[in-house]
Amino acid sequence: MGATERLRRVAKVFIPAGLSQQYTGGKAEFEIDAKTVRGVIRSLETDFPGLGEAIEIDMAVSVDGEIFHDPLLEPVSSDSEVYFLPRIGGGLCVTAKPHPDKK
Repeated sequence: MGATERLRRVAKVFIPAGLSQQYTGGKAEFEIDAKTVRGVIRSLETDFPGLGEAIEIDMAVSVDGEIFHDPLLEPVSSDSEVYFLPRIGGGLCVTAKPHPDKK
């Protein structure tokens, strides 16, 4: 192993406890060498079949503190921190109607 390889830093990747219990035997933190969020997900899928699909369907992604809802092409640098987070629903849009007894 050359000096360059020893000094190479990789992204730190974190997944929620629910996914770690279901797919990785409880491991929630990883070091992954990837250039995009898609590469991170592919790496996780290779090591833990089913995890990549679960992430793509159910997770938003934070890369270096910025949250993305469609992150696949977002770049990941060698010293990035990548967090997979449960998506938060947008809520229900309701138009208020007056009570029938109040006019």
